[in-house]
Amino acid sequence: MKKPKILILFCGGTISMTKNMAGALVGHYSADQLFNMEPRVKQLANLDVEVVADIDSTNMNWVHWEKLVDLIAKNYSKYDGFIVTCGTNTMAYTSSAISFALPNIGKPVVFTGAQIPAEEINTDARNNFVNALRVAIMDMAGVFVVFGSKIILGCRAKKVNESELEAFDVFNDTNFGEIMIKIKINRKYNRCHNKKLIVKNGFDNNIVSLTLVPGLKSEHLVKLIDNKVKGMVIRAFGSGDIPYDLFPALEYARKKQVPILVTTQCPRGATVMGINEPGRLALKLGVIQVFDMSMEAMSTKLMWALKHKVSYKKMKKFIQTNLVGEIKEK
Repeated sequence: MKKPKILILFCGGTISMTKNMAGALVGHYSADQLFNMEPRVKQLANLDVEVVADIDSTNMNWVHWEKLVDLIAKNYSKYDGFIVTCGTNTMAYTSSAISFALPNIGKPVVFTGAQIPAEEINTDARNNFVNALRVAIMDMAGVFVVFGSKIILGCRAKKVNESELEAFDVFNDTNFGEIMIKIKINRKYNRCHNKKLIVKNGFDNNIVSLTLVPGLKSEHLVKLIDNKVKGMVIRAFGSGDIPYDLFPALEYARKKQVPILVTTQCPRGATVMGINEPGRLALKLGVIQVFDMSMEAMSTKLMWALKHKVSYKKMKKFIQTNLVGEIKEK
């Protein structure tokens, strides 16, 4: 039986790091370490490697996302699936971004990494990498994060713990699947297909994200708008409530046609504005509630929408429309 062909897109991260003299983790090993760690992976698939970057994922941004999209598109016909190894800090942002840029992908793209470097005897790198490969050779299309015992849709992943090996959880959704003795998939899914790949690459990073604190001044938001910020994400109180003191800034944003997405600071639950008067009035001033979207998904979706010239008039409908599983439509 012919083995599937998988391309590993290597982006660095903890999985390939070592400690420097100061005790901090820094890049050190190449992608070859993945094979040295578990040579038997070559029994499952024919594996090639493309080095995208060798960085701490704290420094990963839209430039790397666009490069990943380009590499997947360039190699799409040559491989049956793709694995992206990268750091955990921004993995959920990257997996969300790739989901939007490749909305109809007919093959698996699987993100994974490690909490403990592969050089350490107690590393989680081996299991995560092997399980990512097991998912990447399945007849299942889409973008996923495979980490610990979970398979999570790429646009629903969130890093929730810095020290536990189960570092990721699903946000406002259920696990797509679980890593058990056998892989368990919990929902209907798209099988691999040969439809022409739609590539919508490009992200505009000229956005800001603000967490409300009592007493935040309206003029701070106005200054950001005057400095040509194209979009904002506001982490509001409760179900999406914004204090009246900030209403002049919301009015100014509407006048300047700068979209403002509103989410909640609460770690659980969705943004449902209008329960309280401050939220209801803020909606009248043009802000866009994001319902059950994660911070990672809403911010990358906004960056993507701005790059692709979604107009201010159409932005609300666009943000609130489900594209790749990131939101339950209202």
